[in-house]
Amino acid sequence: MEIYLKYFLMGLTIALPIGTITIEMTKQGIKHGFLHGWAVGLGGMTVDFLLIIAIYLGLAPLLSAPLIQIPLWLLGAVFLFYLAYDSIKNANHDMTMIGEATYKSIGKTYRNGILVAISPSNLIFWISIFGVVLTDSFSQANTADFFITASGILSGILVHDIILLTIISVTRKAMNKKAIMTVSIIAGILLFGFGCTFLYKFFITLQANYPF
Repeated sequence: MEIYLKYFLMGLTIALPIGTITIEMTKQGIKHGFLHGWAVGLGGMTVDFLLIIAIYLGLAPLLSAPLIQIPLWLLGAVFLFYLAYDSIKNANHDMTMIGEATYKSIGKTYRNGILVAISPSNLIFWISIFGVVLTDSFSQANTADFFITASGILSGILVHDIILLTIISVTRKAMNKKAIMTVSIIAGILLFGFGCTFLYKFFITLQANYPF
């Protein structure tokens, strides 16, 4: 229990900074409600869980290899640019007000969460921070402690998502269409900024490993 609580708090704390997943969760939660924001979070946690399995299987060095990360930086940038464009273009469309039925697919929102999470920033984050912790817990103790550590981290992220989406759901009740449209535009601008960062990382990593 001590191990679990320790890494639960770590997962909760690490999930607090604003990132691409948080922005997409906020946008979908504001526009379509709790379940769609939750679907984005579940998509991100699916990738997190798969990364934990990869670390357990000893694949961390492969995931951190430049040959793997370089194309992911580019693909991540392209996808974030697409999300930014879609968020700004459809800011005044495709929104569900309180009491209205939504026709947006939960599956599509979940897929967006997965695609946003499959980025080098997320991979590097897991390998550099949680990868060290998980590898150490696996080598120093036993398999049970490894999965207790992993479940603590994921539980912390899960609680963060629930708290965030609860706040969003309450806030959403007081928002009109113009306010929701503004949030969507701001989210698009932030996603575009992250896309530019990914593109910059792509060129820097490419130049560092394969000089022209």
